Amino acid sequence: MGNNYVVGIDSGSQNTKAVALLNGEIVATAIVATEFDAKCAAEKAINELLDKLGIGKDSVQKIAATGTGRNLIDFADMHVNEVISAAKGARSQSDKINMVLDMGAETSRVIALDEHGAAKNYVVNDRCASGAGTFIETVARALQIQPEEMGDIALKADKDIMLKAQCVVFVESEVISLIHQKETRENIANGVHNGIGNRICSMFRSLGIRDGVAFIGGPSLNKGLVASLSKELGQQVIVPDLSVFLSAAGAALAASEAVERNA
Repeated sequence: MGNNYVVGIDSGSQNTKAVALLNGEIVATAIVATEFDAKCAAEKAINELLDKLGIGKDSVQKIAATGTGRNLIDFADMHVNEVISAAKGARSQSDKINMVLDMGAETSRVIALDEHGAAKNYVVNDRCASGAGTFIETVARALQIQPEEMGDIALKADKDIMLKAQCVVFVESEVISLIHQKETRENIANGVHNGIGNRICSMFRSLGIRDGVAFIGGPSLNKGLVASLSKELGQQVIVPDLSVFLSAAGAALAASEAVERNA
């Protein structure tokens, strides 16, 4: 059994996630800050996985890396495109998932799946992080709250507003202006999420909105953002279990498939 482990690493600009699979099932996860060394962060994440499982590296058959820093992880046995890994990871949670929103700190991508669950088409928004986690963090800083508080605060809004700024550079000024106008933190937080939801929805429209939208990546834990996206898309967005780790899981699934092909 010990020789059947495969590992997927998702090297993001902010965090590095790692997942271990055993016989196709997720058995351990780890997350560490990427900081300035993607390779070092990946090594730390794998060591954390091995410690949790009580195994050595010789029990891992194959390691696959995905994410923006994947090519820096030279000890990986294979590298997987971010679109492929996100599609595989999300679809592994439910065959009802037909579209995937993968949002990180700097980039958001929307992926349309074919009838077999493979990536068919996709669109990426990396302009000024206007549809990604960094945008939310910038507003949280201006509101003097923690980023993880943004979602719950937004759900307490008593009216809908939408921030106009689409760039991190300008959104802070708009937030400060709204504060001076005595707008509440709740409404401002909600307005940020509504703005992001509107921009993300345009990405979905470019591919053709379908039922079965899954949201993965760090910002998927933000309940206020999920609510805004669901409203914009006209359907309840699915946040699968372990949504933060599903791109890493997708990479691990690709590694498992490679092992099976070579068996």
